[in-house]
This record gives sequence, structure tokens and C-alpha cells, in this order.
Amino acid sequence: MLNVKVKLKERRFHIPVPFVILNLISILITSKRINHYINKAIEKDGPKFTVPQIERSDLKPLLKSLAKYKGLTLVETKLKDGTEVSVKL
Repeated sequence: MLNVKVKLKERRFHIPVPFVILNLISILITSKRINHYINKAIEKDGPKFTVPQIERSDLKPLLKSLAKYKGLTLVETKLKDGTEVSVKL
């Protein structure tokens, strides 16, 4: 499970993201139709860049290996205004 914690000045949020949801999101990310819509939306603002097509077979080993490293901190940041964000497995 991916745990996202956001701490603002007056509020705190804890968002647990199960691996099942991550797998569903990976299916959406690797979809050719979704990739086409994303690139089309980027082109409206001008040709800055394009999002490359990602294969599902490339993401599967990554998602499987994430389950092995429970407790690992992926991101931990603190801004000057006091906002803190941490992402842990």
C-alpha cells in the first residue's frame, strides 16, 4: 500500500492507495486511447512535448517489486511555507 501524507498549516491529509488501485491506474496510463487524449490536450497549448507510449509489460515488474519494499520512503519534502509531503510504501 502506498501512503501519501500531506501536512498543511492547519490541515493534515493521509491518503492510503492500495496496490490494486495502482494496478488499475497503470492500465489507464498504458492505454493508447488515454495517451492520445493526453497528447492532444498538450498540443492545444502549443507543441511543448509529447508523452511517450508506455507498455504494460514494462510497468508490471515495477509494481511487483514495490510490494517487496514496505516502509520505504519514496518522497519526503518540506516547503518554505510549512507544507510537508511524504510518500511511503
